[in-house]
Formats: sequence, structure tokens, C-alpha cells
Amino acid sequence: MAILDEFFTLNNGVKIPKIGFGTWLIKDESVAQHVQEAAKIGYRHFDSAQGYGNERGVGEGMRKTGISRDDLFVTTKIKAEIKDYETAKQSIDESLQKLDLDFMDLLLIHAPRPWDDDHKGQHYFEGNLETWRAMEEAYKAGKIRAIGVSNFEKEDIENISKNSSIVPAVNQILTHIGHTSSDLIDYCKQKDILVEAYSPVAHGDMLRNDALDKMAKKYQVSIPQLAIRYCLEIGTLPLPKSENAKHIASNAAVDFDITKEDLQTLKDFPSLDS
Repeated sequence: MAILDEFFTLNNGVKIPKIGFGTWLIKDESVAQHVQEAAKIGYRHFDSAQGYGNERGVGEGMRKTGISRDDLFVTTKIKAEIKDYETAKQSIDESLQKLDLDFMDLLLIHAPRPWDDDHKGQHYFEGNLETWRAMEEAYKAGKIRAIGVSNFEKEDIENISKNSSIVPAVNQILTHIGHTSSDLIDYCKQKDILVEAYSPVAHGDMLRNDALDKMAKKYQVSIPQLAIRYCLEIGTLPLPKSENAKHIASNAAVDFDITKEDLQTLKDFPSLDS
């Protein structure tokens, strides 16, 4: 599967595999098995988070693949609730211990605001800078190969970029057919920030869509394959997640091209939110 052998290059020169294996909602006690299954298929990029509670299992799975550490890429994320230097610094070391790895390839701030925030205009600019300072320190110490953010809007990214020495390498955001934040994606591209697309299959909502079913059949692929290819076509890095070995394999079998006309149709596709 050629796509599993391809890479994006981050703004600091680090190469990152073009598709990642997502582990959201996969339990710690079972995730190692799925990581190994994905690795056998050819995945080398694994995405976790402190908030997922499965870092230990992801690290175990990576080690049990028998693949050289230099050929594997792991991401984790600092909890969205952590908005101070000391707690962030401690959490980085805890993630390394749970993963049982000498370094992480990519570390992100999971969100600009705590998940339970009421979203009434508070940006947590200072708190994010404190967390970022701990990340920069760990990066310079060789604990992390690249640092970035997740769920950040333009103003949240600018707060980091204008007040820190390192520009985020990645912004991981919800991206799928029917939910494409084109302005934010374009902004990130202008700033040489790679956009990672989480939930590229829209939590399964698109599987019941007749128009997408018709287009997928045109390319002789499944709707999830069409959705994952779409994310690649718009220059983002998809993070499909599955606990089914057959689906894990098919999610990476996306070596086909979408026509310009169909790609525009997908970019303009109405919301799939149920």
C-alpha cells in the first residue's frame, strides 16, 4: 500500500507518515493488539493522548511490533485542562513513562480550552503559552521531535506563534466530508502548519449517505475509503480509527485519485451532523 510509505515533512524537517492510526476510545488493555495489527498492515504512525487513557497500551503495542523505533511515529496530547507550566512539564514526563519510550515524535496541546469550559469567549492565551513553554523545553531537551496543537483556531495559533520561539508544526482538527474548515486549513498551510484530520469518517454518520455511496461506487471503493482519500486530496493527514482488522486494512487502501469536479463536490458537501 503505497500511501503507507509516503510522508509529509513538518516545518522543522521531521517526516511524518501520511496516514495515522487513531486510538480514541480504544481501551488501554486492548489497544496494543490493534497497534500491532495496524503495524503488520504497514501503519507506522500512531495517535494517542493523555485524555484517551491508553498511552501505556499504545507504547506496549509499538514495542511488540519488533519494528525499529526510528521507523515508528507516535503522537500524544497534553490534556486540555492543563494550562500551567509545572503541570504540563510533569505530564510530559508521565506520558514518556506510560509510553515507555525514550522520546515522543509529536506532542500536541489537546485543545485551547478545557473541555468543560463554557466557551463564552475565554481564550486561555496565557495558560496555553505556559503549556507551550514546557513543550518547547522538552523539545529542546530531545524528549520530543516536534510540537503542535489540536482544535486551535487562528487566534489561538497566533497567540503561540507571536509569543514563542517555535511555531506549531501541526494543528489536529475535526475534518471530514461535510465538515471542512477551509479558511482555517488555508491559514495553516500559509503558516507551514500541517493539518491532521481526526474523525475523517465523521463518526460513521456518512455511511448512511446515498450521494456518498454513489460516488464511492464510481471509484469502486467504500465510503470510508472515499472519505480518507478526500482528506489526503485536500492536503491534510487523516487519522482513521478502527478496532476491526479488515477495516484497519481497507482504511489504508486509498491509492486512487478523486477528479477535480468530484473533489469540489465533496468540499461543498452539506453538513453530515445528525
